[in-house]
Amino acid sequence: MEGTARTATLEAGATRQISDKEATKVAIGAMVGTAMEWYDFFLFSAAAALIFNVQYYTSENATAAALASFATFGVGLVARPLGGMFFGAMGDKLGRRKTLLITIVGIGAVTGLIGLLPTYAAIGVAAPILLVLLRIFQGLFVGGEWSGAMTIVVENAPLKRRARYAALPQIGSPIGTILSSGGFFLMTVFFSQENFFAFGWRIPFLAAFPMLLVALYIRSRLDESPVFTELMETGQTEKTPVRTVLVKSWKHIIVGMAAALLGVGGFYLVTAFVVYYGVSILDYSASLMLLGGLVAAVVEIPVLIAGGRLAERFGASKVITYGGILSAIVAVPAFMMIASGNDVVVVLGMTVAVATLSFPYAASGTLMTGLFPATTRYSGVGLSQNIAGMLSGFVPLMAVALVASAANHWWPAAAMLVFLSLFTAVAGVIAPRMSVDLPGFKH
Repeated sequence: MEGTARTATLEAGATRQISDKEATKVAIGAMVGTAMEWYDFFLFSAAAALIFNVQYYTSENATAAALASFATFGVGLVARPLGGMFFGAMGDKLGRRKTLLITIVGIGAVTGLIGLLPTYAAIGVAAPILLVLLRIFQGLFVGGEWSGAMTIVVENAPLKRRARYAALPQIGSPIGTILSSGGFFLMTVFFSQENFFAFGWRIPFLAAFPMLLVALYIRSRLDESPVFTELMETGQTEKTPVRTVLVKSWKHIIVGMAAALLGVGGFYLVTAFVVYYGVSILDYSASLMLLGGLVAAVVEIPVLIAGGRLAERFGASKVITYGGILSAIVAVPAFMMIASGNDVVVVLGMTVAVATLSFPYAASGTLMTGLFPATTRYSGVGLSQNIAGMLSGFVPLMAVALVASAANHWWPAAAMLVFLSLFTAVAGVIAPRMSVDLPGFKH
């Protein structure tokens, strides 16, 4: 406890003189990197719903092929906690900035390689095996990305306004969705269905290569966290951050995971699963479902900004609690709209579902970084977020199986969204009493 209090005092002192201009620069730089991260990851989720079940897995049973495709999606998320531990330890011992440069290169390179991967028809069983391997590597790098970006942002922000700036990297999620869904949507517009499935789907993946160069340039200009600099200069860095956080803060990891679960798992449910459900079960066009994800992502941006401001004023825990309750309330009506068959109502249903779960998502980074002292923050946040991500990766898979067992009715998916929403709301109630006491910071 004494060590935590000493670290908290150091942190308060290190961030006291940070200006809003400096904080904004770091937050935007981190946001560009996280946009690249989510572009790559959501691109894979869209492809899992539309492409991989056809191009990389052969089965006479469409549901079995979809399950195999979404299982590949989930495998990458299983690798995330391992990446979180490896890169978390690196970030807590060697620095946030250096680690973030490595993760962004890995993510972009793997995504581009997926765009070059031959299909099952070309190389047989080697195709799905290589796809799984690339997905694992992508998961490892992503495991260290978001937690590092969030850590460097909050440690480069004034304590009283951390929630505001911590919401900015979260905007990388809808930006990544807009770019990935928009890329696929444009491919379906410009190419015939035959050409889209033949080669058009590869173009958004290959676009990751030039995007990587831009993201790497912007991220290289980020400043190191003044909090970590102080820890280095005073010799207070943790020698075994992963071991320490697992032994001393395992309860905090569980609470952090629960706080993140709706923003990640709920999002995958309303995007990846709903795209599959709309196209494969309801016979909607792929263009309609991609457009729904695109509109939902555009609306999500102002919601995230508003969520950050609300968290700054009332505390991140309250935004997560009430946002989770709101998401549970709208879950069933949203799925009723998605199943309506009316194009406008379908898009509206996806948008409403994503907007409500985005309030807790806006505040989740603030809450998680507050659960851990600076000495183990990268590792602790990484484990929390990536365990949530690992579990979330199987949400579309579980939804496909449950919906199939219910004669393809949507109600099991709506029930899953209600559960995820309330689970996250409970974390918002518990978190403040477990968080590090930082002067002037409202949990």
